[in-house]
Amino acid sequence: MTGFGAVSASAAPSVSGIPTNAVSPDGSRITGVEQIDDHSIRLQVHSAAMDKTFPVDVVRPADNSRPRPTLYLLNGADGGEGLASWQAQTDIPKFMADKNANLVIPVGGPFSYYADWIKDDPVLGRNKWKTYLTEELPPLIDAALGTNGVNAIAGISTAGTSVLTIPMAKPGLYKAVAAYSGCAQTSDKLGTAFVKSVVGMGGGDVENMWGPPGSPEWLENDAYINAEKLRGVDLYLSSGDGSPGKYDTIDGRAEQLGGGRTQIDGDDNQLGIETLINQIAVGGAIEAVTNFCTRNMQQRLESLGIPATFRYASGTHSWGYWQDEFKRSWAFLSRSMGLSE
Repeated sequence: MTGFGAVSASAAPSVSGIPTNAVSPDGSRITGVEQIDDHSIRLQVHSAAMDKTFPVDVVRPADNSRPRPTLYLLNGADGGEGLASWQAQTDIPKFMADKNANLVIPVGGPFSYYADWIKDDPVLGRNKWKTYLTEELPPLIDAALGTNGVNAIAGISTAGTSVLTIPMAKPGLYKAVAAYSGCAQTSDKLGTAFVKSVVGMGGGDVENMWGPPGSPEWLENDAYINAEKLRGVDLYLSSGDGSPGKYDTIDGRAEQLGGGRTQIDGDDNQLGIETLINQIAVGGAIEAVTNFCTRNMQQRLESLGIPATFRYASGTHSWGYWQDEFKRSWAFLSRSMGLSE
């Protein structure tokens, strides 16, 4: 990889041919591999920048006869550490099982915005996620999975912000971006309030992330302001409008996973109703904001003559819509990664 150096992987025990001791020059390394099912593995990846080991869930390509591209898929505010994750709330891993791309879902980084924080936080610890997703993890994935080096990145909610700035940090690493229900702007009054709210939910201090609002780091991590740096990246952005849609009913939520209850509903019907009310009230308000942000970003890109695909629909800030939107955007992502499917 450009600017990184070779990753070494000497002979070692492996699962499905994946070396368990791939090591990068900075000391980041794969420390373990677990077979989950016929299509999926879980890696343990040690980040030198954060001095911590994180799980990484991988769905392998249907056909491994030749090197394949890689799609990095980021979770939302809690980093996929709980049940609010692509793995628990959607059928996307199953959907990808017959596709010819590596699907890589990092786990970790709750309430971090997948950013490089300027200071360690007393609650959220050390966060160097931009470094992890540009310098540490991709070369290890390439070495371990035998990829063709073509990457795309996608994410929801807070990660829908991050996936727009991560490619700016290492131009050429990510060929395509899909941002679902994100807010590109971070340094204006609305964006700052949004970031403060999310980080505060996790007990973190935003000043440990980017310094006091208005500091250079806030501007550097604002994809709206720095949109010119996205020129040449294939872009797909989508958002609901916050109004109730097809998944904002008890039956609609059950339909999301093919007729089963979603895991966050639990077995208690009252809990399901309370969750639904929260989805409509809070999720509706959040999605109205991301809709506003996404339309702002559309105007910004159009003013710069940067092409992008945008899609708007009804719906709240919730998993059923993100599951559908991922599937809808797959044709875009696969073309960008050079696949014919």
